[in-house]
Amino acid sequence: MSKQATIRVKGVVQGVGFRAYTVRQARALGLHGYVRNLSNGDVEIVVEGNEEAIERLRQLVRRGPPLSQVEDVSIEFANATGEFGDFSVR
Repeated sequence: MSKQATIRVKGVVQGVGFRAYTVRQARALGLHGYVRNLSNGDVEIVVEGNEEAIERLRQLVRRGPPLSQVEDVSIEFANATGEFGDFSVR
């Protein structure tokens, strides 16, 4: 069953390749949606797909790419909308 999740990542996550890392991981997991930087320094990920794949992505972004320093990861689930055809950077 497909779900949608909004994942917010806090810490040193901008300017360290975090969005590119997220795109690679999400595409490898077969997920759709987007990742974007927020003005407060956080990164927001909106993702749709299998709940287990979403959970795996959450685990991967908690670790992040080598230069990142993730302090917190929050996740909120909702019903999938089917609006995303791929996974991209916004």
